[in-house]
Amino acid sequence: MRKANYKKLWKLLIDRDMNKKKLAEAANLSLSSLTKLAKGQTVNVEILIKICNALNCEMGDIMELVEQTGV
Repeated sequence: MRKANYKKLWKLLIDRDMNKKKLAEAANLSLSSLTKLAKGQTVNVEILIKICNALNCEMGDIMELVEQTGV
């Protein structure tokens, strides 16, 4: 089984010198949504779309599907 991994998002934020709070403001998201991403929890696709729009990027630039271990 595969699950979403958001390491690309965190790297992109570092590359753009942007923190989670600035991203939340730019994408009009709650910090709790970003906390879910940081914990690798499931989020609504609309949240990912808002992030992509705020960062002017594609979904593949902020996430990837990886094999889940221990399943």
